[in-house]
This record gives sequence, structure tokens and C-alpha cells, in this order.
Amino acid sequence: MPFIDVTTNQKLDKTAVEALKSDLGEAICAIPGKSEAWLMVNVKDSSDLYFKGSDEACAMFEVSIFGSASSSAYDDLTAKLCKISLERLNVQPARTYVKYCEIEHWGWNNMNF
Repeated sequence: MPFIDVTTNQKLDKTAVEALKSDLGEAICAIPGKSEAWLMVNVKDSSDLYFKGSDEACAMFEVSIFGSASSSAYDDLTAKLCKISLERLNVQPARTYVKYCEIEHWGWNNMNF
């Protein structure tokens, strides 16, 4: 049950959002047991997002997963997300943040895991 929330101050067209979504679907496999089959993605482009007091291109990726993962898995995913940020959003890794949330309770389809 992973969820990736992407916020950027870059403007994206529908084709760019689709490509981003596909790349995120591949990247989430860096976390053992996670796949695109259960991935939900939210993309917020053209946001009033500032980093270091500047509105230069920047991005925030918030990744929520049910359960937990190892530090090495998070390191791998962070590298993949920074690459995606550069290739799909034209945002340098040094202007990309990645936040992880490990969720103990996750609801879906009238039940909880």
C-alpha cells in the first residue's frame, strides 16, 4: 500500500504526468514487497514551492508505506526519486526532498491491514 505524493513548482502537461507516474511505479519496487499494483500517486504541479528562499525548480516527494523498510531500501529509492526528479521535472537532486512515513494501520476496501 504505498502512496507517493509529488509536489513541484514546475508545470507539467498530461504526458509528463503519465511518464512520472510510470517511473514512480517502477521505482517503488526498491522497497521489498511494494509494487505498482498497489501504488497510489498524487501529483501537484505549479505549486508555490520554495526551497532555500528561492522559487527555482524544486520538488518534494512524500512516500508513505504500510509497514517499514530498511535504510538501504530507502537509500535506493531516494536515489531513484532524485533521478526521476531530474529527468521528469527538470529539478536537480540538490533541490529535491524525499520524506518517508511508515504507517502501522492502513485501511482499504472496508477493512484495515
